[in-house]
Amino acid sequence: MPVNMTDQQLDSWVKEAEDGYDIDVLKKRGRGRPGRGARPSQVVAVRLTQEELHALDKIAAKQQMSRSELMRRAINTYTDVA
Repeated sequence: MPVNMTDQQLDSWVKEAEDGYDIDVLKKRGRGRPGRGARPSQVVAVRLTQEELHALDKIAAKQQMSRSELMRRAINTYTDVA
């Protein structure tokens, strides 16, 4: 897909790159989900049956939380991780 830009925009981006970037600005989170701590989180895929998923959703709705939050709380209940 072609990108429309002016020579002025391109020159500005080249100058910015040549001058260097502020690392602190680059490290600030932008879009996406908020972090869950000081270190990056890992996404783990879990296969559930329709029955398991229905039960999970029912409890999550009753507790007014997301599936993910309910699963994290369940894991924390059975481990020493808090």
